[in-house]
Amino acid sequence: MTDVLAHRGAHSNVRDNTLDSFREARELGVAGVELDVRRTSDGSLVVHHDPVVEFLTICETPAHDLPGYVPSLEESLVVLAGLCVNVEIKNSPDEPGYDDSGSLVRAVLNRVETAQGTTVIISCFDLATCEAVRAQSDSVDLAWLVQRSLGDTLETAHAARFTGVNPHVSLVNADVARRADELGLSLNVWTVNAPRDLAAMGRLGVARVITDEPALALEILSTLE
Repeated sequence: MTDVLAHRGAHSNVRDNTLDSFREARELGVAGVELDVRRTSDGSLVVHHDPVVEFLTICETPAHDLPGYVPSLEESLVVLAGLCVNVEIKNSPDEPGYDDSGSLVRAVLNRVETAQGTTVIISCFDLATCEAVRAQSDSVDLAWLVQRSLGDTLETAHAARFTGVNPHVSLVNADVARRADELGLSLNVWTVNAPRDLAAMGRLGVARVITDEPALALEILSTLE
């Protein structure tokens, strides 16, 4: 059965990537949540999608100066305890604060390893960051995020001992699902919002859909059981 992960929480009525959005997702009954993590200037790990919030560059700002609605990763994991949490590490060479030393990866791993009873998947668009995750942990679930083209992504992920790939929904078809299964890779597909796409991913049997419409996804996928 395909699991539903609420993209940045359930945010139809509240701000995304906040504790309120995570609580709403839990109340809906989803299997889990996808969230984004960044590091502040004082080394704190906070949950926010963009590198800048209210004109503050997160990597150049201490955590206590950020808006109060920006939660820490630790707070988020407490609220989401027992669910599946896809932690996307926001670490890109074209954004401020790019870390190629592996210290951001180590900080994230140290934090998620304390999340008792929670299934954690680490993901990132940056292949070097994914490779750093695997170099520092043999056991964590790890998925490479892909947006534009799969190419040899599945083979590369398999060779690098990743456990999955997170492709954009436009890249996934029956051949991709079959090849991922052959290689033992989970497909966590984003951002799956349209009813037609939700049904298609469910029929393909992908491991998870990451969606801005978690209630709709639960309804549609339940009819395919």
